[in-house]
Amino acid sequence: MSSTPPQVIFTTPRLRVRRLTVDDFDAMYAAYSDPVAMRYVDDGQPITREDTMRWIELTLSRYETHGYGMSLAESRADDSAVVGFVGLVHPGGQPEPELKYTLRQAYWGKGYATELAQGMMAHARDDLRLREVISTINPGHTVSRRVLAKAGFRFDHLRAEDDGESTEVLVWRANVV
Repeated sequence: MSSTPPQVIFTTPRLRVRRLTVDDFDAMYAAYSDPVAMRYVDDGQPITREDTMRWIELTLSRYETHGYGMSLAESRADDSAVVGFVGLVHPGGQPEPELKYTLRQAYWGKGYATELAQGMMAHARDDLRLREVISTINPGHTVSRRVLAKAGFRFDHLRAEDDGESTEVLVWRANVV
């Protein structure tokens, strides 16, 4: 186990979001290897153990280069139970930061995804000073579209993928006062 507690990035009324550590491997693998939860993610396939470790290593590197990456969301009331993951990433080296999140199935339908997305975007605006973030979703994922709309994302365009499918690209822009 790590000797120092991971850095808390932000809190919401029900959640504490903190930096990912290598000690979070099992929790991350459990969330991203769930075939039902991954139905609308990337190619729809659950993550492998090897890819989970690569993702954690990449995240730790991104904390150093970008100041952000994937993070773990835990319950503030339920003895730090892992609710899911949320973060800002640059998949495939894309220049713009992209919001990604997933929840463990036990936490679906309870408003946690909206709480996470809104919290992460407040952090992006207030702490990271980001002015624009994208999010990509499968056009059939209406639940995610609603979550992202509540966090301030708006439809921007459809992107054609290499496999012939389309991905919706939504954009969040900071309200500059």
